[in-house]
Amino acid sequence: MGLLESLKAKLGPAKEKVGNLALQHEGKIGQNLDKMAQAVDSKTKGKYHGHIETGTSKAKDALGKIAHKDAPGGTTPPAAS
Repeated sequence: MGLLESLKAKLGPAKEKVGNLALQHEGKIGQNLDKMAQAVDSKTKGKYHGHIETGTSKAKDALGKIAHKDAPGGTTPPAAS
């Protein structure tokens, strides 16, 4: 067994646990991402607002993909209503 296969075997359970935690706490994590973005935007006086907004959006998309990886339709999270 090569190094890569060994790492994949050891990280498999951790990856599943992270996905379960992300699904369980997705709302709270998203809210905290928004709070952090607002704090950073406030400290920078809006100078990097676009970058902060883009980063927050990408982080939320990644969170959704992790949380809903086993959902029907693949890794894309369901549309927000």
